Amino acid sequence: MAEADMVFVNTEYGKDYVRLLHVRREGPLHHTREIEVNTTLTLACQKDYTHADNSDIIATDTQKNTVYILAKQRGIHNIETFALILSNHFLDKYRHVTRVHIHIKEAPWRRMEVKGRPHNHAFISTNDGTRFCDVAHKRYETPVVSAGITDLKLMKTTQSAFTNFIRDEYCSLPEMNDRVFCTIVTAKWQYSRSAGFCFDRAWEVVKSSILEEFGGPSDTGVFSPSVQHTLYLTIKTAMAKVQEIDLMEIELPNVHAYNVDYTKFPALNFKGSVNEVFMPVDKPSGNIKATLARAKKAKL
Repeated sequence: MAEADMVFVNTEYGKDYVRLLHVRREGPLHHTREIEVNTTLTLACQKDYTHADNSDIIATDTQKNTVYILAKQRGIHNIETFALILSNHFLDKYRHVTRVHIHIKEAPWRRMEVKGRPHNHAFISTNDGTRFCDVAHKRYETPVVSAGITDLKLMKTTQSAFTNFIRDEYCSLPEMNDRVFCTIVTAKWQYSRSAGFCFDRAWEVVKSSILEEFGGPSDTGVFSPSVQHTLYLTIKTAMAKVQEIDLMEIELPNVHAYNVDYTKFPALNFKGSVNEVFMPVDKPSGNIKATLARAKKAKL
């Protein structure tokens, strides 16, 4: 194919999986964040592809070192702010960079408590969701900041149902008025601005909204007629509490748990047993996903 018959749709390159542990020491009280950074740059021309001319290339090793150097110089207050620091640096320092994408994932460390008191310098790794963020920044444009949570595994053992769906010759699923509801939440949301509010607080509010709509009050719970409805209420609650969110996406795979069939053991009597036994099955699984955005208000 002739060169004139082809056009570049996109070019980008960068450094993935740049890991670092940041510790800020304020006397005896220490703060820590462990992060993994991906940097991606788009250049103004493609001569490195078309003419093997590397004179515009910012080596991926340079990008890696930039992450370490800026972490040392500027610290890491939160991952969104650090992603903005990185994107601004690449655009300011290299005039031929036209677009920067920064993705950061944060390891879930939490301050340890000993005898009810927060520890000054000891931390424990938790498995209650991984925080991440993305900054997409084009030259001469306002950066777009997104945040999210993944690997948040939730389960409730009642107050979940799924009924009144289409039943035809292809359907074998029974209607369920009370079932185990288990899912692994992936949520991502986009902020309407990149400054002037607290990213940490916004993330915590969204996470608490997810837990609130899934579990409900601790003593009574909340009824879920479907995964779809719970997903919708979660986004609605989060966006009502965090006005800076203008778009939010949630993905909820339905991790099934089926009743063990004890009719295979007719000689055994399980009548009156308070024990229920299920077989968790992660594949195949249903997967429910939706994205909601704030409706644009009509101008008067």
